[in-house]
Amino acid sequence: MTNTQGDIDQGRFALIGAGPMGLAMAKVMKQQGIPFQGFELHSDVGGLWDIDGPKSTMYDTAHLISSKRMTEFTDFPMKDAVAEYPRHEQLKDYFRDFADHFDLRRHYHFGAEVTAVTPLGGDGDGWQVNWTDATGEHSAQFAGVMIANGTLSEPNMPIFQGTFDGELIHSSAYRSPSQFDGKRVLIIGAGNSGCDIAVDAVHHGASCDLSMRRGYYFVPKYVFGRPADTMGGAIKLPMWLKRKVDGMILRWFVGDPQKYGFPKPDYALYESHPVVNSLVVYHAGHGDLSIRPDIDRFEGKTVHFKDGTHGDYDMILAATGYKLHYPFIEQSLLNWQGDAPHLFLNALHPARDDLFVLGMVEASGLGWQGRHEQAEMVARYITGLRHRHPEALALQAEKSGQFNRATGGMNYLDLPRMAYYVDKATYRSAVTTWIKQLSKPAPAQPAAAPAQQAAQ
Repeated sequence: MTNTQGDIDQGRFALIGAGPMGLAMAKVMKQQGIPFQGFELHSDVGGLWDIDGPKSTMYDTAHLISSKRMTEFTDFPMKDAVAEYPRHEQLKDYFRDFADHFDLRRHYHFGAEVTAVTPLGGDGDGWQVNWTDATGEHSAQFAGVMIANGTLSEPNMPIFQGTFDGELIHSSAYRSPSQFDGKRVLIIGAGNSGCDIAVDAVHHGASCDLSMRRGYYFVPKYVFGRPADTMGGAIKLPMWLKRKVDGMILRWFVGDPQKYGFPKPDYALYESHPVVNSLVVYHAGHGDLSIRPDIDRFEGKTVHFKDGTHGDYDMILAATGYKLHYPFIEQSLLNWQGDAPHLFLNALHPARDDLFVLGMVEASGLGWQGRHEQAEMVARYITGLRHRHPEALALQAEKSGQFNRATGGMNYLDLPRMAYYVDKATYRSAVTTWIKQLSKPAPAQPAAAPAQQAAQ
């Protein structure tokens, strides 16, 4: 194993990942003058948006579920020629252009898989990072670690009772609608990916059923001819009123999904992420798609549902989401509580200033700019601590105490995928406030008294 010494003395950070979050962090670290070494498993930037990446869970027909103007980095807008809801190929190109524009590639070691991240002692004592690449195993010491390897790579595959004799895959193994050709298909899970993939199966399979454990709120992609996510925000409404207004708009444009067999949501609007899909309700209404309840058990090619009904299928695709996965570091080091690390503003460790988790944040409409703000807050905090900036010391004190996730009082569903969900307005307000505080010039040190000057 190659061992590189001396890095820890340079105050250099290890940055893991070159997806959207890793690139945002690389950009602001470069701007703030924080030395770092990036590591990326794939041969180029883009993360999951590069369908050829070894950890990508992308599929051929995937598009953004938010519009480009509500998702892009503010200081690097997408080209006008890019579709309002871009395909994954356009987004891969976007991130590669971003890396070129801000000259980020030279800071990364590509084709490098980080295998272990180990503290050398307490906070500030540094970290040992191990990785493998085409030349073998390597190790180096760093002042700190930035984890930005994404949240959508480790499949959450449920354990089902019984045995299915057909083809059973997780959505992470789905690439092309041709996988459904001529098959009786069952999709399990009706989140955004599940509904998108169900629409593919409608057009390519012999039949398609969609099994849902609970109901969802469906949001059309367009309202009054504009992307739906661009319609709000001009007027800030209290949540009780926002729910009334938005619920009325959904009834106008979507109607009542229960008419087509969709279960009624057992929670209030915005207590879970909505499904942004204009077609799944359409196909259910046309009889192209049948809605089924939760699974009871498998028996050969027959699936028994919890309402006592059953159906026969050739292929089952489980669109059951992903688990947070940081395999190179012990969970205890991340202050893991329940289904996710418990970190201040989803990024800052309460007891360490040399370990940060980036991009472990979800909120409707947060976009990449919201994640860029997270990166800027972290970078300014690091530089502030190095200069003993009073606002950085105030942030250090606040994150070290008791704190709650920035939910804005929202009662999110108690599900693993919601364990790091935040309220967008609450979260961005807190992060941008800290950025402003940390951006203030540090107060000048008082001049030494004459006697002190003479002594010096």
